[in-house]
Amino acid sequence: MAELRNFKSIATDVAEGMVSINPIFLKHFQGDDVVKLFKAIDRRLMEVRSEPFPYGKADPIRRRNIRIQRLHSAMVIIRNHARDKKIVIY
Repeated sequence: MAELRNFKSIATDVAEGMVSINPIFLKHFQGDDVVKLFKAIDRRLMEVRSEPFPYGKADPIRRRNIRIQRLHSAMVIIRNHARDKKIVIY
């Protein structure tokens, strides 16, 4: 039986550093769930990039860049996991 997951909240937690994406975390996801998680993280990455850039403020710039880095690295990990498991993401 498939568990219900809120992929948008997982993506937000990844951006904030509450959840770390790794192969052990992804082991319990089915193929279509991996694709949904990847798309949710991609959407969250677009949302973070579309926020207004905080010119002249070092701390908000740093937080924004860390969020982008976390989301991007999670996408790379998911992409590699999907390739190993022969899951088509696109």
